[in-house]
Amino acid sequence: MLELDGADGGGQLLRTALSLAVVTDTPFRIESIRNDRPNPGLAAQHLAAVQLAASYCDAEVEGAELGADTVTFVPGSERRSPLEAHVDTAGSVTLLCDTLLPVAAVDDDPVQLTATGGTDVKWAPTAAYYRRVKLPLLATQGLDADLTVDRTGFYPAGGGEVTLTVASSSLSRFDIDDRGDLERVDVYSKAAADLADREVADRQATQAAERLDEMGVPADVARVDYVEAESLGSSLLLRATYDHTVAGFSALGERGRTSEDVADEAVDAFESFRAGTAPVDEHMADQLLVLLAFAGGRIRIPRLTDHVRTNLELVGAFGSDIEATPQPDGTYRVRASRIRPFGEDH
Repeated sequence: MLELDGADGGGQLLRTALSLAVVTDTPFRIESIRNDRPNPGLAAQHLAAVQLAASYCDAEVEGAELGADTVTFVPGSERRSPLEAHVDTAGSVTLLCDTLLPVAAVDDDPVQLTATGGTDVKWAPTAAYYRRVKLPLLATQGLDADLTVDRTGFYPAGGGEVTLTVASSSLSRFDIDDRGDLERVDVYSKAAADLADREVADRQATQAAERLDEMGVPADVARVDYVEAESLGSSLLLRATYDHTVAGFSALGERGRTSEDVADEAVDAFESFRAGTAPVDEHMADQLLVLLAFAGGRIRIPRLTDHVRTNLELVGAFGSDIEATPQPDGTYRVRASRIRPFGEDH
């Protein structure tokens, strides 16, 4: 059994371990889960991820309860689909999807997940980012997947619902090293229907488009939506399409922030990315590492964040020869050998 220390990592460390364990059939025990967080141990969102992975492969699990700081996970041989996962709070549904997506990417059979919780919440990819940035980027690597948003869930009530569908796919070796020239930036803006009279989504989109135009960036307001939601909220996504890649920059509305402030946050993030040379944005960098290990190859990332460091160590513990090398322009090139799924002919 693999012994893991979760003290220096957040929920992503646990989710990555679950994905790697299922694919490689490696049991693990993780201690001190989220020990460096203000509220350590398993929160509702993390517990849902453990239950989802266990349901998918009929795993044996010990310690899976709210607040637990130690979990033992022994993968089973079953593969179940369709699946459902629920977070009663506004815990992120896209992070639940991220627990299953790497596993589904190397599964021989189609996989479907319906997840309920928060679709547009802090510390997680928004549903729009997942659908319009992450999945299109992975499609270039051979992943056939789609995310539909059935209901939007803002903080604090949540209540959103998405369905992730992954068809039988064959991941190609990663070679995401150059972004090429910028083609355009698409603006996607969304707000709760109760904010329509204040034109929140429209103002977000207008501010973003005007600032991009001032920067000389070809931009288009692709979509403005007002949606029924249990809590007031708004979100904005800028999708930057380059010759060889796609990157995304999100911002969320909250009490005390103007629509223009929300737009400025997303545009500032894009402007910072544009000044560099990496082909993927900072948030995408750590999300790709487990898939990189399943396919092998290389990606170039903006910088070495704490999330990237902890995930590099974790992926290495499961058998991939993975390393990040600094480049002259300040970026890092991550190379990984392929981890073969359990049962694949070696």
